[in-house]
Amino acid sequence: MSMPNKIADADGVAADYYDSSDADQFYELVWGGEDIHIGLYDSPDEPIAIASERTVRSLMQLASPLSEGGCIVDLGSGYGGASRRLAKFSSRPVQAVNISVVENQRHRRLNKEAGLDSRITVHDASFEQVPLEDGCADLVWSQDAILHAGDRSRVMAEVARLLRPGGCFVFTDPMAADGVAMDQLKPILDRIHLPDLASPDRYRIWGEKVGLTRDVWNDKTTMLVRHYSRVREETAKRRLELEKTISADYLDRMNVGLGHWVDGGEQGRLSWGLMRFRKAA
Repeated sequence: MSMPNKIADADGVAADYYDSSDADQFYELVWGGEDIHIGLYDSPDEPIAIASERTVRSLMQLASPLSEGGCIVDLGSGYGGASRRLAKFSSRPVQAVNISVVENQRHRRLNKEAGLDSRITVHDASFEQVPLEDGCADLVWSQDAILHAGDRSRVMAEVARLLRPGGCFVFTDPMAADGVAMDQLKPILDRIHLPDLASPDRYRIWGEKVGLTRDVWNDKTTMLVRHYSRVREETAKRRLELEKTISADYLDRMNVGLGHWVDGGEQGRLSWGLMRFRKAA
């Protein structure tokens, strides 16, 4: 069965972007090639990789304790930094779902180098059509990936389908602030080729419709501003080095795009934080 056009189009945009050599090099050199998500910073000039790892640890705390018997599903797993930490955090198998072939190749290589390739299965797939059976997961996990979905309510339905009774979903996602009209976010939406963003309340409503109850919303929007400012600063500081492997045009567009995220956060139009949803036992 073919995917609906909206889903296929969103998947194609995300795959084309993350499969590009410029993007692959940027996330390796600036983010460290492990994570592609917003960090939690203890200080304004803290290294991006350290802040990014702190986000993973904070989500792990939200996920504990887990119910027993299933696997962990990482939706939009990127280079697999979280998947590898999750494989060490729990004895459960990790099922990593990601649309980018280039990212998945690096993910599998890093898993092998870490001796975790037998613990983590990487699926070249969309998180709107996850190739896993119903009720297979104790934990579904996602970091700053669902914004790329063509139908985010469908992602929430997939999460509910995958979770066992008593399981939980922990995630972060760059969102619009509740009540913000999408025309106020036009520069950001144009940059990421999407018609809209979710919001904290939209996720709550989508979750309730599929039997998921949100019991944690830890608003950390200040970290969105700090993170994109930090990435922008690092990119500018290392511009000459980065231009050896990344096109100047990409770096110019990245600088503009990061500025839009910072402005949106400072103006109160964006939202970001840690969420947990639970499926009734």
